[in-house]
Amino acid sequence: MQSYTSLKLLRTSLTSEGWLCGHPASALFLPLLPFRFSVKNVTFLYKAFAESQLEEPIPELAPCKIKDIHMIKTGNPDDIFRFITSMVRGTKASSGVIWNTFEDLERTKLAEFSQEFQVPVFPIVPFHKYCPAFSSSLLEPDESSLSWLDKQATNSVICVSFGSLAVINEKEFREIGWGLVNSKQPFLWVVHPGLVPGAQRLDPLLEGFLQMAGERGRVVKWAPQQAVLAHRATGGFWTHGGWNSTLESICEGLAMICQPVFGDQRVNTRYVSDVWRVGIHLENRIERGEIERAIRRLMAGEEGEEMRGRIWSLKEKGEACLRPGGVSYKSLERLASYISEVLSN
Repeated sequence: MQSYTSLKLLRTSLTSEGWLCGHPASALFLPLLPFRFSVKNVTFLYKAFAESQLEEPIPELAPCKIKDIHMIKTGNPDDIFRFITSMVRGTKASSGVIWNTFEDLERTKLAEFSQEFQVPVFPIVPFHKYCPAFSSSLLEPDESSLSWLDKQATNSVICVSFGSLAVINEKEFREIGWGLVNSKQPFLWVVHPGLVPGAQRLDPLLEGFLQMAGERGRVVKWAPQQAVLAHRATGGFWTHGGWNSTLESICEGLAMICQPVFGDQRVNTRYVSDVWRVGIHLENRIERGEIERAIRRLMAGEEGEEMRGRIWSLKEKGEACLRPGGVSYKSLERLASYISEVLSN
């Protein structure tokens, strides 16, 4: 396969904001190829719901519940309807859609999207499998986390990271710390600046947790996530359920604990726990006893072993897609040919 990382897009607009029909590419009459993440999140609900209905399932979007769908609260629903309409029109007018997923993970949703929008689709598997790891964060990854992992037993450590945008309050922070310590499981916990807004006393708290955990615990401000998840000592991932983190965990065969915060994370988590059955959904309030039980279920219980078997199967299917002749390998070749054809017209 030729090196597509050096392919010049020239007049083609490749964008992750391709839902908008008002994208500059449209105004300049340039071909538009939106780059999107998970197909299952291409869902728009235009309806008002009472708080009492949030636990109800959505038959058309099983197994999602109403509360899983990203809601926009507005006093002007007509504006929202026009916004959604413009996104759909923009996608239907595009030259195609590039998906950061693979067919065995979202085959049904890819087929539904193709039928509805009638544009070429290119599922190219997780982008991080093609490109070297890079970070868009202003925080410097703490490489010492890898040397600490080197000292731990294989598949023994649970990595805890909620991404760079999620925030929690101080009470939740304490409950997470106690849950980790009480689980008796080795842990690597990413606590970035701003995780607990307004908190003034995190260092003493962290020191207390680490004293109780001893060599079983490690806290860093930021970690090289791909390298950490790929490390032989890492046996599970407690995540916010963002799509990139979910894919990275699947590609390393790591079962998950998911604690969604906003946006697509709730839908991703519902699929992790209820469809693929490769993780545990922390759906209720953050409480140390529930956290301790979830960690033990994931890392030491029979249920966790079954999850690891299922996610390992997904990992192998993802790897097969990338090999010559695989679905995603062919999709990337098709994308390169398609871009060349569009540019020649």
